[in-house]
Amino acid sequence: MPPTKRPGTRYLEVRLAGAAVRRAGRAVLREITWTIRPGQRWVLVGANGAGKTQLLKLVAAIVWPAPAAGAVRSYRLGRESASSAAGFREQIAYLGAERQDKYQRRGWDMSAQRVVGTGLYRTDIPLDELSGADRRRVLRILNSLGSAALAQRPFLSLSYGQRRVILLARALAARPRLLLLDEILNGLDAANRRRVLGWLGRVRRLPWVLATHRLEDVPVNASHALVLERGRIVYAGAMRGAPLAAWLGGRRRTPHQAPRRRAARAGRSLVRLANARVFLAERAVLSGLTLTVRTGDWWVVHGPNGAGKTTLLRTLYGDHGVAAGGVVERAGIEPGVPLEQFRRRVGLIAPHLHADHPRRLTVAEVVQSGRHASIGLNESPSAADRAAARRALAAFGLSRLARRPLGELSYGQLRRVLFARAWVREPELLLLDEPFAGLDAPTRRTLLERVRAQAARAAAVVVTTHRRGEFNHCATHELELVAGRARYCGPARPGAAPGVRR
Repeated sequence: MPPTKRPGTRYLEVRLAGAAVRRAGRAVLREITWTIRPGQRWVLVGANGAGKTQLLKLVAAIVWPAPAAGAVRSYRLGRESASSAAGFREQIAYLGAERQDKYQRRGWDMSAQRVVGTGLYRTDIPLDELSGADRRRVLRILNSLGSAALAQRPFLSLSYGQRRVILLARALAARPRLLLLDEILNGLDAANRRRVLGWLGRVRRLPWVLATHRLEDVPVNASHALVLERGRIVYAGAMRGAPLAAWLGGRRRTPHQAPRRRAARAGRSLVRLANARVFLAERAVLSGLTLTVRTGDWWVVHGPNGAGKTTLLRTLYGDHGVAAGGVVERAGIEPGVPLEQFRRRVGLIAPHLHADHPRRLTVAEVVQSGRHASIGLNESPSAADRAAARRALAAFGLSRLARRPLGELSYGQLRRVLFARAWVREPELLLLDEPFAGLDAPTRRTLLERVRAQAARAAAVVVTTHRRGEFNHCATHELELVAGRARYCGPARPGAAPGVRR
């Protein structure tokens, strides 16, 4: 249907009525009726797999609604309205984890400034050099988000949280008429979270939708809330009266939470760094770092975005080398012994694994690959591989997803798959990089208990986090990183502050 002339505003209004979405023959959204109007600021909540990402993609015209009698998806901008997304799609900025993974998967390593510049022209990669006016606009946007210092850095050299802020700047560069933000606060340190929440708090007429799993990430100026449960809307209306606390879980503690763990008698050394320096893209990311991880240790590693937390975990795992003058020692690894022998005793969970695993792989294949510390399988799985994977899938409540390809999973479901992959060999060392990002409150509590149970078997844990309070009663040791150096390295200190509150 061609656009019709109607009075309106310069921001976009989207209306859904009776809409549904199906993927691989399964209904993921049912009877969705929702209108987003200019000036409204929506918070979108629901459990992992409830359909939040698919709902945002439906609004953004990235996925198509299933044919249904009387179903409506219509758009209105200014004096024009239409039942087709044609002509309106480019007015919507959608930012989710898939965009970030895309750069990792395809190796797009242009400067942060050029990434933001692609938003000006709504392209994936730069087609031309940025003009002086373009560069000035990009720097203004980066400055508004406190990230102008990153402008010339290669995108893939940035931390996970820094990349997220750059991609938000890219979305803003497109001058959207509707902004859809899918868990964008994941991986941000306290300063960046304040900046992003502050920016959202200053927005008045631009309508936005923010999906989140945490009550403390709800912007104070949010006007409306929508709650999804198993693909259906169970609440859509004003923030006043919205059942957010029930769905986001607040700060509930597990009923049997134990007192703070005390460091046990020194266990066997699993991995040791001494005066370690690590360079990425000819830039020192870690400098002069010394620590030893022993059986029974629980290390909490924290610090601002770009401090080197992910690089530390990947160095312990063996993805990055240590420069001359430094030492890295791993239990059982001597000259002539392949590093894979160590990796098979390690459970790794990290954001880059979301992008590294091909989306065509099934859940079962990904979990089986954990037996070999590989991405995918180089040969057919053995009977032992299949049996171990079935046990891990059952332990994490994933058996019904075993045959699903990764491309059909939500971000939270995929994170649980990575937990099962990490557990498939009962690891003696767990390296967990922001392991609970993108997970709903019940899943976070369940998985924390899984980690605690593995630690009780004398496994060592090294976890990076921007929410130290989640591990107050687990940690035995603490490492605070700032600009690649240890500001503090020793026994866990009491009174670690939880994440930023509303």
